[in-house]
Amino acid sequence: MKKKTLKSFSFLFTISVFISILVIFFFKNKVVYLPKPYGYNHIILPTHDYEPLTGKFPYQFEVSKHAVVIQDTSSRAEPYWVNIHYPDFAADIQLTYKPVKNNMNLLRSYLEDAYKLTTKHQVRAYAIEEKVVKMPQGLTAVVVTLSGQVPTQFQFYTTDSTNHFLRGALYFQTALENDSLAPVIDFIKQDMMHLLYTLQWKKAQE
Repeated sequence: MKKKTLKSFSFLFTISVFISILVIFFFKNKVVYLPKPYGYNHIILPTHDYEPLTGKFPYQFEVSKHAVVIQDTSSRAEPYWVNIHYPDFAADIQLTYKPVKNNMNLLRSYLEDAYKLTTKHQVRAYAIEEKVVKMPQGLTAVVVTLSGQVPTQFQFYTTDSTNHFLRGALYFQTALENDSLAPVIDFIKQDMMHLLYTLQWKKAQE
């Protein structure tokens, strides 16, 4: 009886060791597939390259060679309103121009409209940063950066207080989240600042 018990124990021990070896071998050679972390599409950005704006406008500046200047043909468009379109990024800088005509009431209404167009995004924006920028050519502009899931992430407006008022706003024609567009937003923001730094006022017929 004792010998039989020892034989049974020995058999069970052998089976246990064999199973343990199989388990170790299985997990050692098993390839575990883990899901890739969520990420955004990689965006390759070109170098910044500019050329003078062509056409008869009351303003002059340098525009990106990666963009196309298109006349605004919407029903509300006024003379000298244009879209600087970036086909590779489905983005537009919408430029709206207003003549001041040495009229302070007109200028005040333009400034109020610019303020309203910015603050209407307060519901979706978690931060709105506004600052005054002094350009090398002596002009002054107000630039506004909006953070959050807003349709426009960067805006500016500038005026000489007597003849010209120009407003610009960046828009994307895509449903991608702004976090994924961050590199492109920064890229076009640099182009918009370059626009301001090279901006010159002139007469419409020039």
